[in-house]
Amino acid sequence: MSTAIEFNNISKLYRLGLVSTGTLAHDLKRWWAMNIQGKEDPYLKIGETNDRSTKGESEYVWALKDIDFKVEQGDVVGIIGKNGAGKSTLLKILSKVTAPTTGTIKAKGRIGSLLEVGTGFHPEMTGRENIYLNGAILGMTKPEITRKLDEIVDFSGCERYIDTPVKRYSSGMMVRLGFAVAAHLDPEILVVDEVLAVGDAEFQKKAIWKMQDVSMGEGRTVLFVSHNMTAVRNLCKKGVVLENGRIILEGTQNEAIDTYLSIDSSIAKANKRIIDSITMKKSYMDIESIKINNTDAVESVLVSNEEYLNVEIVGKTTEPFSYDLIVTFKNTSGTALASLEEGHYKGAIKKAGVGQFSISKRIKLPKYLSKGTCVLDIVLHHPNVEYLLQCPNCATLYIDGNYDGFGTPLSLSDRGFCGLETAKID
Repeated sequence: MSTAIEFNNISKLYRLGLVSTGTLAHDLKRWWAMNIQGKEDPYLKIGETNDRSTKGESEYVWALKDIDFKVEQGDVVGIIGKNGAGKSTLLKILSKVTAPTTGTIKAKGRIGSLLEVGTGFHPEMTGRENIYLNGAILGMTKPEITRKLDEIVDFSGCERYIDTPVKRYSSGMMVRLGFAVAAHLDPEILVVDEVLAVGDAEFQKKAIWKMQDVSMGEGRTVLFVSHNMTAVRNLCKKGVVLENGRIILEGTQNEAIDTYLSIDSSIAKANKRIIDSITMKKSYMDIESIKINNTDAVESVLVSNEEYLNVEIVGKTTEPFSYDLIVTFKNTSGTALASLEEGHYKGAIKKAGVGQFSISKRIKLPKYLSKGTCVLDIVLHHPNVEYLLQCPNCATLYIDGNYDGFGTPLSLSDRGFCGLETAKID
């Protein structure tokens, strides 16, 4: 498969607060060094890492630094990272909205971009006129655009307003029309930033379906930026994680999502014990330890043939209380996979008296566990009355699960938490 996009040593330097270098003398020095002497920009040497959470000493920051990766034709690649990581800057450079400070990009074919609400639209022109304008910018002839017009208008759902100036559109309508234009005017490369979040749920589903159709059915390349990890997991085949302007991981979408969610997560911080993740408890309680399979460490391995998961809470109380223990298994995106809630569905409520208490549950695990990573929530509550203790995202289980006959790992993200068996019919 041929390479559709190639990023070669892409870096982008910005001066904080000012355009250019800030003084005529510095501008002349830069121009003389680069255009007369053929040297590197002298101001590139003093740029700092783009960490928005800290105050640096330099006036220059690297929004992107040494970005190198390739995207194959037909791939759908998710580019993810925290706010300020450099995702939008990278897409703007690819779309030629701005130029890189160093490095080059090689792209095969036309690029259709949806970077911001209203990108490429003239506010005084109608929706119909803007469709023709965008098509002309992509190099299409008027008859070619006319053949696509009805399909674009129908997909956007803006038929009633198509002859109204787009300055009167809501942000959601603008995104609808913008995506419809970008996806239907036959670009070889489709670039979509996180503006889809502005659209409603129904349109987001349509947009994701269209991007899948564009990549799989038509063999086009899609670069997709989003903070919606479910959309990235369902749509993308590969992922790139950016942090402070640098690539920290390039791999499958699942590897990228796991890496992204571990950045500054409550689990990835310096918590060494499960008890450190308690966010709420009754004042009359003193929790001494919370253990999973006899360990209070926040990370542990669960092997595929393990039959039980043991959860134990030990502490003291100055008041009696009624309780049930909830244990919820989630994937790394935060979606609940399974839970133990016997107080709700069995009415199994127990009581603890004043003094020392020990609450334990032995959870029977499914026979076939899929390979993957689970995050646990532990909650102590009096069903339908009050919460007594909340300990969310308190532990990570690395499940050394099953492989199929060809050696491919069974993944939680695409096959669920457990493998099911059929029962005999009498």
